[in-house]
Amino acid sequence: AWDEACGRALGVDLDDVADRPVTTLSGGEQKRLALEFLLRSEAEVLVLDEPDNFLDVPGKRWLAQELRASAKTVLFVSHDRELLAEAADKIVTIEASGAWTHGGGYTTYSDAKQAHDEQRAHDTQLYDLERRRLEDHVTLMRQRARISETFAPKLKAAESRLRHFVEKHERPDEVREQRIDVQLRGGRTGKRAVVVEHLTVAGLTEPFDLELWYGERVAVLGGNGVGKSHFLRLLAGDTTVEHDGTWRLGANVVPGLFHQTHQHPEWVGRTPVEILHDHDVVLAPAMAKLRRYEIHGCAHQPFETLSGGQQARFQILLLEIGGATLLLLDEPTDNLDLVSAEALEVGLEQFAGTVIAVTHDRWFLRGFDRFVVFGDDCTVTDHDVCPAAWR
Repeated sequence: AWDEACGRALGVDLDDVADRPVTTLSGGEQKRLALEFLLRSEAEVLVLDEPDNFLDVPGKRWLAQELRASAKTVLFVSHDRELLAEAADKIVTIEASGAWTHGGGYTTYSDAKQAHDEQRAHDTQLYDLERRRLEDHVTLMRQRARISETFAPKLKAAESRLRHFVEKHERPDEVREQRIDVQLRGGRTGKRAVVVEHLTVAGLTEPFDLELWYGERVAVLGGNGVGKSHFLRLLAGDTTVEHDGTWRLGANVVPGLFHQTHQHPEWVGRTPVEILHDHDVVLAPAMAKLRRYEIHGCAHQPFETLSGGQQARFQILLLEIGGATLLLLDEPTDNLDLVSAEALEVGLEQFAGTVIAVTHDRWFLRGFDRFVVFGDDCTVTDHDVCPAAWR
């Protein structure tokens, strides 16, 4: 199975890569290799946690096709709206109060969720009204029993009805909307935000020139392993990225990098509160900021114990307080839930600066106006309209 998986995912035999560290593969190559093996394994049930993460657009289309065609039972966690629409037959929503199932696909999910929330709010209202009526009746009978003993049996019956109601019925949880408040500010910089001249990245690209302007929203597209993440790291000042040619940032351009894999070895064992303290944010303001991102509940947990979504939101918070005027986002929506992804999109609309994002999220791409494609043939091309292959 591994031989076939390597051939399909990497185009080579297992023997050719058996001694190669897995960490040298791109995130997309690692994910495709694991999925190829699982989909062709003898397992009858697959449980996939964010299987679309790190996959490029062709890879996401491949995954949707494989999931539709597979005879296996597949339970998968995903926040990719396109994949949900293309591959999911049922959608299970997990909430703090429990879980509920929508028996259709994503195209009808929004209406189903609204109906579910409205019904739960209605049920909560009915519960409160009936309990209040029973409690008021108990209060009335207690007052009358103080006046006349003839009301004692009626008081006992009223108390019994109230007790049976409370024991038999559990109050439905109130509908609570998730609210993420992203406040990316940015700042004015020189007109030319990034200038690239005859640059080759990590031996993965041919020399290319590029001039990016203040305020642009630039999407960096391409397959896995073509140098997109290396390019962002280079612009962020990572001196370990091999390159030839030159690049420079414009006046007052301060880069801020969002890591695709949330790799921050310097944060291991440290809590969000401690990390924020390094940025001169003391406890009370730190808790307020964490609350805006709904991660205040894990303020004192080590960073590595946070979920992928919590780590992603924390990274965005650090970009917010770091004063970046050039956002370098490497797959920022991969681990974000739908509400958080929409909050990020709103935050980017309000951001006064330049945004360069590597993304395979076709929905997220709608917010960009320029597209730089890293091709499999090592070319880098610039487009004003999103190429059809990436829509």
